[in-house]
Amino acid sequence: MVVASQGRVAIGDPIGARLGARCVVVLIGERPGLSASDSLGCYVTFGPAPGLPDSRRNCISNIREGGLAVEAAAGQMEALLRAMLAQGTSGVALRRDDPADPKALPDARD
Repeated sequence: MVVASQGRVAIGDPIGARLGARCVVVLIGERPGLSASDSLGCYVTFGPAPGLPDSRRNCISNIREGGLAVEAAAGQMEALLRAMLAQGTSGVALRRDDPADPKALPDARD
């Protein structure tokens, strides 16, 4: 685990690459002054490497009381990681499997 102050989403790319991580999860608190400053965002990337575009990341946002519950966010993160490891990709290339399958990647709207 790495803790960084004032970090941005892409901070996980060089760190994950240096550590040889297959996936990286970056948790970022929202900036003060936003409508939900107590919110947390979770950015998950398969195959972290410096210079990856944002289209290679998946985001779970609005994790907070009054938003997405921590337990639900953890379940979505687990599903994302399982799908990424199975498919070998993340971001817009990550596909949903059969929605009838209880282990399929959940729709973010669910």
